[in-house]
Amino acid sequence: MPRPDVNDLIAFLAVARERSFTRAAAQLGVSQSALSHTMRALEERLGVRLLTRTTRSVAPTEAGERLLQGIGPRFEEIEAELTALSALREKPAGTIRINAGEHAAETILWPALAEFLPRYPDIKVEITVDNGLANIVAERFDAGVRLGEQLAKDMIAVRIGPDFRMVVVGAPSYFKRRERPKRPQDLTQHACINIRLPTHGGIYAWEFERRGRPLKVRVDGQLVFNSTTLRIKAALLAYVAEDQVRTQLAKGQLIQVLDDWCAPFPGYHLYYPSRRQSAPAFALLVDALRYRG
Repeated sequence: MPRPDVNDLIAFLAVARERSFTRAAAQLGVSQSALSHTMRALEERLGVRLLTRTTRSVAPTEAGERLLQGIGPRFEEIEAELTALSALREKPAGTIRINAGEHAAETILWPALAEFLPRYPDIKVEITVDNGLANIVAERFDAGVRLGEQLAKDMIAVRIGPDFRMVVVGAPSYFKRRERPKRPQDLTQHACINIRLPTHGGIYAWEFERRGRPLKVRVDGQLVFNSTTLRIKAALLAYVAEDQVRTQLAKGQLIQVLDDWCAPFPGYHLYYPSRRQSAPAFALLVDALRYRG
C-alpha cells in the first residue's frame, strides 16, 4: 500500500477537527475542491473511507475517528516541539489561541494583553469568546479560562484573577414601579432578564448563597440575553458581575438588591495541558497573566 503523504494527513486532521471542508480549506490556505480531491485520493490509497459527507456536514467514519485519535496527538507533539524551537531566537514568537468567556476576556485578558503585546511584537494572541465550557484539546486551543470551581483535574491551572461576585441590579425607574425583592424567591414575581448559557442546558438559574446555604432561582421575563452588556443596559432586574457595574452603582444609575445573598465565586484560572509549558512565548504570557494579589 502506498504510504500517505504527511501533507495529506495534515489535511485530513483539519477536515476531521473542523467538520467542514470550508473551514478546513481556509485554515490550510487551499481551495475546497483541491482539499476534497486530496481526501478522496487519501481514502483510495488507504483503501478505507475516512469521512462521511453530506450536503451540510462532514464527519469522520469509524476508521476516520481511529486515525484522528491515533495521529492527532502525535502531530500536536510535533507542533509543540517546533514551537519550542523559538527559544533559540532572540525574540519569542508564535501564536497563542485562548478560549474564554465574555467577562474574563474583557476584565482579565484584555487589560493584561494591552501591556504584554507591545513588549513582544512577534507573539500573536487569538481569543475566542465563548460562554460554553469548550474542550480546549479537541478544539485545538492552547489554553482556556474558567472559574476555579469549573477546572478540569487533568489540566495545569494558574490563577489569573481575584474572587468576584455576581449581583442583582435594577434601574431606579424599575423600582419606582415595583417593590424591591427581599429574598431570592421574590425574583419569581419580577421582570428579570434571563441568561442563556450552553453549559447549563439553556436558561441559567441564578445562583445565591447565604451562611453556607446555596440556592438557585429560575426567573422569568420577556428578555433573554447571552451578552453581559445588554443585560446591564436593560432597565430590568439583571444578574451580572459586580465589577462590571461598579460605576453605574456609584452614580445611582443602577440599584443593587439581595446583597447578603451574593457570595463570591473562586476567581478565574488559565488552564492548559502540560505540553504547552515548553513554549517560551506561552510561558511569558502565563507569567504576565498570573494573579499576584
